[in-house]
Parts: sequence; structure tokens; C-alpha cells
Amino acid sequence: MSMTKKILLGMFAGIIVGLIFNLALPTEWFDLAKTYVLNPLGTIFINLIKLLVVPIVFVSLVLGAAGVGDPKKLGRIGMKTIAFFLITTSLALIIALTLGSVIRPGEGNFNLEGASFEKKEAPPVVDTLLNIIPTNPFQAMVEGNMLQVIVFAVLVGMAVARLGDRVKQVRVIVEQANDLLMYLVEWVMKFAPYGAFALIAIAIGGQGFDAIAAMGKYMFAVLLALFIHFFVVYGTAVWTLGKMSPIAFIKGFSPAMAVAFSTSSSNATLPVSMETAQKNLNVPKSISGFVQPLGATINMDGTAIMQGVATMFIAQVYGVDLTFSDLLTVILTATLASIGTAGVPGVGLIMLSMVLTSVGLPVEGIALILGVDRLLDMTRTVVNITGDAACAVIIAKSEEKYEKQYEKAS
Repeated sequence: MSMTKKILLGMFAGIIVGLIFNLALPTEWFDLAKTYVLNPLGTIFINLIKLLVVPIVFVSLVLGAAGVGDPKKLGRIGMKTIAFFLITTSLALIIALTLGSVIRPGEGNFNLEGASFEKKEAPPVVDTLLNIIPTNPFQAMVEGNMLQVIVFAVLVGMAVARLGDRVKQVRVIVEQANDLLMYLVEWVMKFAPYGAFALIAIAIGGQGFDAIAAMGKYMFAVLLALFIHFFVVYGTAVWTLGKMSPIAFIKGFSPAMAVAFSTSSSNATLPVSMETAQKNLNVPKSISGFVQPLGATINMDGTAIMQGVATMFIAQVYGVDLTFSDLLTVILTATLASIGTAGVPGVGLIMLSMVLTSVGLPVEGIALILGVDRLLDMTRTVVNITGDAACAVIIAKSEEKYEKQYEKAS
């Protein structure tokens, strides 16, 4: 049985067990199972993956920048990557706001009494941009500050490329480290079905059925927007720009999607998504090693969709009519916030509070969606990492013509 099938089987078993705990067994039984079985399994799996994130990002980006070599080429890839992320994020928000206006998930009787949410301030965009250069790269690695790790790794990779044979031993060591880390990823993935089972069982078993039913329209609007963005936007982009069948793309990248669904973390899934893109989608390591770590940090289309639908939902609950200029403000704020709040814990809700504040909506409304946010977080993480992989495929295809032009010139 393939690893993908094993993970899907574990997820299905987790759904069944979660539903049994939620609908048929006393809460005390779920608490015991969660404390002594499910939480340990899920935590071990996530910690094993997180263990590899920073070293894989550093090593992959060093090899990626060294493999690209030419600073002009690296700049070209970087500009195309960021442009793709900004365009798809804007499209995600347009889809979300449109569906929120049509489906109107906030219409109905919602109990606002006692609804509260502690707003956390995100750092200004300027501060984020200034702080991407680490004063201590090792501290950045310890703290998991991915933007700083990315910058340091790219600088080291460019230096390795420029110095050539003078540091060839360094390049060999980094390549060997990459092989070692990829082996560890394959080893950790053997535990994935059990981790997926535990994480899904916790998510399903811990959600009250009444809360899910009450938020049914909201969940439907978010899931429909994610579905449209996944198949229409990414599918069309991969087909037209990446020259790859969307079906082949989804089939090849499905192992990473399964891990993303169970972990709800783009960063935690990064080792698996990079290995899957390189092996199954034939994305060169130099491009995968640059595009996907950057995307895991700043590309959040799935999160943007949640923000768009949630903004419309909260506006409708509080009886506020958003104008066309308000909607444009939502699109602009959420798109810029996806970069400005990179690396901040709880980034999705921080971004949402920024968006709500920008159009004068009460951030307390976020409390209404917290009950089902864990379930939706799993699906939007799948969209987030799929966007990174789609971008890597498209960039790889677009760079082929430059390689051919270079070969003709030489």
C-alpha cells in the first residue's frame, strides 16, 4: 500500500473515531483518550516534522541559490514568485467576498452575548521588512524566524555560487546534508498514518456537533471558495502556465496534501511538500528549494479565503453593509498582511483582526468562528501548500526557455 493510501486510511479512521467520541460516548472518555493516546501520537508526529523544518529550509535554500548561481536569475525567479503569490491571493479574496455576498452566511440569529476576542497587534509591514536581515542567524534558526533564515540561506548560497571551486567542499557537505535530511523525511513519514489518525480524531471529537450545525452556512461558503480556488485558479494556472495536467499535478502532490490536512501547518508540512514536488512533479531542487520555503512563509491563499468569508460573515451578523471601497480595502489589507505578518504565531487570526479593523468591524466577532476554525484550518492549509507547489511548477516551466536561450547563445 502506498504511503498516500496509508495516510488517507489513517485520516478516515480518525474521522470515524472522532465522530464516535463526539456523538455516542461521554465527554470524559474523549478527554482520557485525548490525554493518554491521541495527543501523544499527534504531538510526536508534528514534533518529528518540525524537527526537520529549519535545517531543510536552510540547506535547500543554500543549494537552490547556489544552483541558480546568477544573481539576475535569482532575482527573476524571486520577482515571478512574489508576483504569482500576490495575484493568487487577490483572486482568493475576490472569490471569498463574492461567495460571502451571495451565500450570506451571517444571516440568522447568532448569540453575540459574551462574544470576545483578544486582539493581538501585528508588527508594521516596514518593521517586518527591516527585520528580515538577521543580526544573529543562529538565533533566527533557534527561534524559527523563517524570513531571516531564508535571507541568510540565500546569501550563503549566492556566496557558494560565486566562489565556485574555492568552496567546493562546502557545497559537497551541504549536498550530503540535503541527502541526509531527505532520508529522515522518508523515515518520519512512516509515522504519518498514525499521526494523521490522532490529529483528525482530536479535531473531529473536540468540536461540538451543535456548533458545527449552527455555523453550517459559514463552513459551506469557506469550503466552496477553497474548492473553486483549488481547482479553477490553481488548476488553470498549472495547465496553462505550467503545461502540466491538473489531474497529474494533484495526484503527484497528494501525499503532501494529506500531511497538510492532518497537521494544519504549512511550515510543518514543508519537508514533505518539497520532497513530493521534487520527486513527483519533477521540480528542480534549485527552484523548489527557493519557492516553497518562501511560499510557506508568505503565501496564504487559503487563509485569505477564510478572512474574506469571515469578514462578510461578521459584517452580516452585526448588520453592517460593506461598500465597494470597503471591499477593495479588505483585498488590499489582506494581501499586504499576508507578507507583513509572516512568521507571527496565530497569523490567520491576527490577519483577520487587521482586516476587520480596516473596515470598522468589531474584532469580537472572531469569537463566533473560533469553534469551527480548527476544522477549516486543515482544508485551507492544503490550499496554502498547493499554491506553493503550483508556483514552483510554473516557475520551473518558465525558466526552461531561459535555459534554452542560454544553450543557444553558448
